[in-house]
Amino acid sequence: MRYILALDQGTTSSRAILFDRQGQVVRIAQQEYPQHFPQPGWVEHDPLDIWNSQLACARRVLADSGIDAAEVAAIGITNQRETTVVWDRRTGEPLCHAIVWQDRRTAELCDDLRAAGKALLIQRKTGLELDAYFSATKLQWLLTHVPGARTRAERGELAFGTVDSWLTYKLTGRHVTDASNAARTMLFNINSLRWDPELLSLFGVPASMLPEVVPSSGIVADADAAWFGRAIPIAGIAGDQQAATFGQACHRRGMVKNTYGTGCFMLMHAGDTPPQSYNRLLATVGWTVGNHTDYLLEGSVFMGGATVQWLRDGLGIIKQSADVEALALSVPDSGGVMLVPAFVGLGAPHWDAYARGTIVGMTRGTTAAHIARAAVEAIAYQSAELLAAMQKDADCAVHEVRADGGAARNDLLMQFQADLLGVPVVRPQVTETTALGAAYLAGLAVGFWSSRDEIAAQWKSERRFEPQLPAARRDEMMARWSRAVAHARAWAAPEHH
Repeated sequence: MRYILALDQGTTSSRAILFDRQGQVVRIAQQEYPQHFPQPGWVEHDPLDIWNSQLACARRVLADSGIDAAEVAAIGITNQRETTVVWDRRTGEPLCHAIVWQDRRTAELCDDLRAAGKALLIQRKTGLELDAYFSATKLQWLLTHVPGARTRAERGELAFGTVDSWLTYKLTGRHVTDASNAARTMLFNINSLRWDPELLSLFGVPASMLPEVVPSSGIVADADAAWFGRAIPIAGIAGDQQAATFGQACHRRGMVKNTYGTGCFMLMHAGDTPPQSYNRLLATVGWTVGNHTDYLLEGSVFMGGATVQWLRDGLGIIKQSADVEALALSVPDSGGVMLVPAFVGLGAPHWDAYARGTIVGMTRGTTAAHIARAAVEAIAYQSAELLAAMQKDADCAVHEVRADGGAARNDLLMQFQADLLGVPVVRPQVTETTALGAAYLAGLAVGFWSSRDEIAAQWKSERRFEPQLPAARRDEMMARWSRAVAHARAWAAPEHH
């Protein structure tokens, strides 16, 4: 068997990628699927769109490459995290639309829990900030608002899962998740690595709804032969950011990667005990391989590449996302314009669900190019805040940041990022690191790769961006960014807030 198939289920599209033994991409298939915005701040997906697009990509990548399913040693699954799916155990039909990680409808539920003094308890057990981002309040909302849902859940008729669970269930009939995804639900204790009864009770979630937690690397079950013409083992599962960290070979404490996708996610390997954050970062499970669990520190930016999509779809100033670099480079700088892309609130280190998108510093001379440049720079500013918080928490020097994700192909962004961070930003030869991480986890489980050392040896740099800004100028720019963020904070807060 010569290949591993990675299923990479993202927020705006599903992808399937075939990798060979060298960790090189053999073939990719990708399909966008519909986004639903029923009310301001609400974001939903139809779980059947997720499943159908992902299955279509997996079948297409095999058909297009002319590779028989018998040549595939295993399947690895990686996925958008926190997105909440509930389905009928008997029929496998979704109860309703999935509530996506970006959805803010439960911000006030979080406020109530904070007012009740629950934030510290939640952070101690889960490593997470109390925020609408995670699955627990989304699931609580569905059980409360979908007619009959709570009664059916209490009767054991409904299953809850994040997207990895939903896909694994559709492929194999088993209801499982791995610790990296479970750790993002706000229902899982990262110290005991178990679902937490106190949290289940706090959020009103019946334990019968929850998936079994399995290792990130290990054979779960075979995908039904009906899907690909032969049974292929599902042997790797990890949330997208943990998978990307594994795929970037950040296997040692202090190594950092930043993914520039829909959002930006910076993760630092924190060792084999749950880290404590004093700067509002998240402590999260990286992966469990065998009986060994690695932990990560994470900072999340909600609007990364999605800011560029907004320039395309919302403002219409570019035709496709790739056009942003040329437009931004048509001016020497942003002309004093700062864009704070708090369209769905602000993530770490602010955790402000009521912040809103803001553009400051415009003059009569401001053009679309200045706004495009400010949008690209905003991605780097937000990530720079994360690294600063991380270095304080981890108390270890960072020597480089490994970059991946779609927007990492933008040289202007990568150089600006290195300038703001003051450390080199390194882009690997294989930028499909999320899918690659899932492939590596699956491949390790079936002996396709022998060890993490073999995997780490495959990682190669494509380009290093060295910082070129003097430290004083960097501090000045970050201070201006902080002023801009202050204007965006709490903009949509309810009057009583």
